[in-house]
Amino acid sequence: MTSSSPFLPARSRRLAALVVGLCWLAVLFDGLDMFVYGSVLPHMLAGKALGITPAQAGDLGSYATFGMLVGALTAGTVADRIGRKKLMVACVTLFSLASGVCALAGSVTVFGLGRTLAGIGLGGLLPTAISMVSDYARGGRGALAIGTLMTAHHAGGILSAYVAKWLVDPFGWRAAFWVCVLPLLFAPVLAKVMPESLSFLVAKGRTEQARALADRYRVDLPAATERKTAADRWDALLGLVRRGERVQTLLYWLASFGGLLLVYGVATWLPTLMRAEGYRLASALTFVVVFNLGGIVGMLVAGRAADRFGAPRISAVWFALTAVGVYLLSVHLPMGVTTLVVFLTGVFLNSAQTMIYATVSIRSTPDNRATSVGWTSGMGRFGAVFGPWLGGQLLASGNGDRGFTAFALAGVSSMVFIGVAALRPDRRPAATATPQELLTAAR
Repeated sequence: MTSSSPFLPARSRRLAALVVGLCWLAVLFDGLDMFVYGSVLPHMLAGKALGITPAQAGDLGSYATFGMLVGALTAGTVADRIGRKKLMVACVTLFSLASGVCALAGSVTVFGLGRTLAGIGLGGLLPTAISMVSDYARGGRGALAIGTLMTAHHAGGILSAYVAKWLVDPFGWRAAFWVCVLPLLFAPVLAKVMPESLSFLVAKGRTEQARALADRYRVDLPAATERKTAADRWDALLGLVRRGERVQTLLYWLASFGGLLLVYGVATWLPTLMRAEGYRLASALTFVVVFNLGGIVGMLVAGRAADRFGAPRISAVWFALTAVGVYLLSVHLPMGVTTLVVFLTGVFLNSAQTMIYATVSIRSTPDNRATSVGWTSGMGRFGAVFGPWLGGQLLASGNGDRGFTAFALAGVSSMVFIGVAALRPDRRPAATATPQELLTAAR
């Protein structure tokens, strides 16, 4: 695609900025909806909202992560049918309306239904947004664009803490969920302004439409790819459990289980557990802000560290440092020291799991890499469901002070499993992961 027009490069940059900006806002709302439950949970438990108990609170946290599992697993199939743009609009609409269900809920059952539906929308949005950004972020800037997009999720977590601080005391916990309905106003904007995915248009044979859009903004038209058959996918899956690979695969799955247990357990229970350690609610919510700021920094530095020292080594060290940080949160330290520990824990925790996917990708063959990373992520999501439930059970049994210890042990287990996996001989040629594969799995 060539042109002598000096305006085409500027148009290309504008299109990339438009797509990244719209996707960034969508993922910001995704992060807000994901983290808002953990931010308002101390207030709900203190006021016995809906008659909620700590055990039920843990179950409700797991409902959302289970919904995310369903959303993530079905996103690719649905996007292939209706298009990535329409799926993004549908996901934003779903989790916004589901937050309205939570705001109106008169019982724990209805509230749980709302959180489950929200989780389906949340789980389907991020992989789709990453695919959209990957389509339009050309010129060797794909990793930068996707890394920028990933910061939006943690920015949403920061916003959730401020929503809770500013609205919950004067207006009650329902007000926070009403704020999460506001992205519904963004859905029509997304539908009108966002261009459709070039990859989707090409795959559907709408090449003239794709070419016109690509020519207009001077972006590369993706080549049509041969889709894998069911037999191909089955062979790839069997390759993970064949003799010589099954132990390695199991180690990756166990490491991912512990990692996502830790990520979602801490994300759900951090404010409540900090309250249990004697900190005021305002301080506990400040820790959510600091934790997510650490997550943003961690996402930006982990890749460079892995490039220099190796993803397996960084993953193991990151989990070790995470375990130390999470355990230290159970010790009542001076406020400044605790804030620093929370920040550093956010730095290491939120990128340690991504380094598992990097390790799996590096040690996979190109034709089996997507299956290896996808199944490692899928097995880990069961840990994402288990983590919030575990925190609730510990609080319900009067052992809330052991919550951070339990999560720290999950970090230690992931460190051990990924460390042992990395030490085992690698029989496969190295393969380089794409940013899209790693960051899609990271969710």
